[in-house]
Amino acid sequence: KIHRTYKEYNMISDKANVFDSAKLGENVKVGAYAEVGRDVVVGDNTNISAGVFVPENVVLEDNVFVGPHAVFTNDKNPPSFGEWRKEKPTIVKSGASIGANSTILPNLTIGKGSVVGAGSVVTKDVPDGVTVVGNPARILK
Repeated sequence: KIHRTYKEYNMISDKANVFDSAKLGENVKVGAYAEVGRDVVVGDNTNISAGVFVPENVVLEDNVFVGPHAVFTNDKNPPSFGEWRKEKPTIVKSGASIGANSTILPNLTIGKGSVVGAGSVVTKDVPDGVTVVGNPARILK
């Protein structure tokens, strides 16, 4: 069951948890059991699939796809008692796709048009237009 919130053109599952302070663009979809945390920025035409966790200090630009059960992290040294808020945000650039069950460590940039393969663990910045796979994620040649 989908209901429309924030702006009438977004489709947010009634089973999702989207914080009121999250900033959503147009035509954003958020699946069941996903969480979009405090002050997260989500660009236009972005799809956040079921079970995804997007905590504070993450920016998803326009036309991003995040596959089911992908997880973003925001704290390199837990528990840091909020010190991570002083770090740069994780940014997923326009047109990037993140596969199901991937884990994205904090303070990284996923490049424009890049693909993160399913189940990958991203520990470093991903350049524009490449595909990364594995644990740790490496560029597929």
